[in-house]
Amino acid sequence: MSFIARLHKQLLQLEKILLVSAFLFTLSIAVLQILLRNFFDSGIIWGDSFLRIAVLWIGMMGALYASRRNNHIHIDLTVKFLPADVLTVIKSMVHLFTSLICAFVTWYGIHLVVMEYEFSEPAFASIPVWSTMLIIPVVFSIMTIRYLLLSVKPFFKKTTPAKV
Repeated sequence: MSFIARLHKQLLQLEKILLVSAFLFTLSIAVLQILLRNFFDSGIIWGDSFLRIAVLWIGMMGALYASRRNNHIHIDLTVKFLPADVLTVIKSMVHLFTSLICAFVTWYGIHLVVMEYEFSEPAFASIPVWSTMLIIPVVFSIMTIRYLLLSVKPFFKKTTPAKV
């Protein structure tokens, strides 16, 4: 296995670990908030704000996970009736279009982060809002690259050399 393939595999594993860890940590904070409120008439001051932002992060990481497995929402009404070569071209065009949409969201996500940076309000504890919004352009830039690669992948298949 090449260095790039090993690195890619390790990055995918890290992505999965981060998603599961974020979900478990968020679930723990939510349960703790419920217990503190119901039994001790108390709670974590920044708990609700943290949970709202954690849901955003888990949603973004879930979208990233779905994109790596190409499990995004799609409608495949006519897929069964198309020839394989036409289907390959159509899937490539869909992936290219998806990549362009993700690039637009990345661009506007960057603008959102910059605007939040200029306002510099705290999200929870002393963490600024802009830093919690960084997940949006980061995830969508990764998805842009993934779908761009998926759009060109069918045209770069390995061919075996002809035997002489």
